[in-house]
Amino acid sequence: MYAILDIETTGGKYNEEGITEIAIHKFNGHEVVDQFISLVNPEKEIQPFVVKLTGINNKMLRTAPKFHEVAKRIVEITQDAILVAHNAQFDYRILRTEFRRLGYNYERKTICTVDLSKQLIPEAESHSLGKLVRSLGIAVSDRHRANGDALATLQLFKLLLAKDTDKTIIQRIIREESTGELSQRQLDIVESLPSATGVYYMHNKDGEILYLGKSKNIKKRVNQHFTKEGGHARKLQKETKKVSFEKTGSELVAVLKEYVELKRNKPVFSSSNNKLLFSHALYEYMDENGYLNLKIDKIDLRENPLLTFNGWHSAANFLSKLVEKHELCLKLSGLSKAKNHCSKFDDKKCMGACIQKEMPEDYNSKVKNAIGGYSLKRKSMVLVDKGRETGEYSAILVKDGQFQGLGFYNLNHQINNLHILESIITPMQADVNTHHLIESYLRKKRGLKILELNAM
Repeated sequence: MYAILDIETTGGKYNEEGITEIAIHKFNGHEVVDQFISLVNPEKEIQPFVVKLTGINNKMLRTAPKFHEVAKRIVEITQDAILVAHNAQFDYRILRTEFRRLGYNYERKTICTVDLSKQLIPEAESHSLGKLVRSLGIAVSDRHRANGDALATLQLFKLLLAKDTDKTIIQRIIREESTGELSQRQLDIVESLPSATGVYYMHNKDGEILYLGKSKNIKKRVNQHFTKEGGHARKLQKETKKVSFEKTGSELVAVLKEYVELKRNKPVFSSSNNKLLFSHALYEYMDENGYLNLKIDKIDLRENPLLTFNGWHSAANFLSKLVEKHELCLKLSGLSKAKNHCSKFDDKKCMGACIQKEMPEDYNSKVKNAIGGYSLKRKSMVLVDKGRETGEYSAILVKDGQFQGLGFYNLNHQINNLHILESIITPMQADVNTHHLIESYLRKKRGLKILELNAM
């Protein structure tokens, strides 16, 4: 659990500042579950430069609660939570100072989004909150007010969690939180998980990832892990002390995150994914009459396949639908061994390329168009799909036929501006398998929106 925090102060000498406003959003890693926002009477004058910066003046604070009146609420909302702030050292010091004046020793673990952003977004020109969130296309209202800055920090932290493909943040937190065995908590773990699409991580007592998987129903899938029989399954059940997760909304995002993070993290209970995820492919060749022919064969990456498939039957089923939709020739598509014209010519669903009645350039154009809608070759585009919550969308970036990475956005200008889009995208290593995963999903469509980069 996290407590996203921002504090505004009176300014003044070190350790003599007073709090003028505080905002705390309790965040469980996926959504805000509680919040506290209040002006605070610091019982001292505000420095003029602070009034100019924040807009908060002495008159506004005369009727505001004093710190001792809100202290209990601050303790409660941050209980069992890690404080997250931009320049956390400052906010935490101010809080501890105020509590010390009340005779209370306030202690919490902290995470600083300045440090995290330097680690995960090192290329940013500035890591100050205002400039950083602006470069990422994150909307900020009421800058230099506690709630405005806390909400901006919350959006930044969510983006940083998504960018943390090594899972160093969550592993460090779990390592610090874990105490004792969790054998009695498996039901509680399952109950805490969502019935949503995403990626889940099964951790040991040190926070290390034992197993990493994706599912359209995280709760159901983890429950299956805990009820599965067999020596391997029982060992995983015994060593699992906590399960964390990331909702993705998009099934394709979940599939890509699982594949890329498996390669990066290499969990001991997850099977290796160094092998090819496909066995067959669709190839093209030109016959002696100048017609493009298609054929399905076992994979040979040296032959530059058009599309890849999990097996011969899935390739044949896809090709049959393509032939039907685009009025291609069964014979030239390798689905018929007819000696003369194919059977679809009699039904007027083939224009006669099999007997040279259709011009080669016309037929070849149809083949290119038919395949082109499902291939990444030489394409630059953004695939827009569901996000993790209402009003959010996922974006998968492809440039020159190569998968670049993925991210999430809320505002149209974040995706219409390529520079901002590239800054919010979490870079991921592309290979033939990521290529296959995206193209396989394109064949399913499922409401996927495609934006050509040259049209943006």
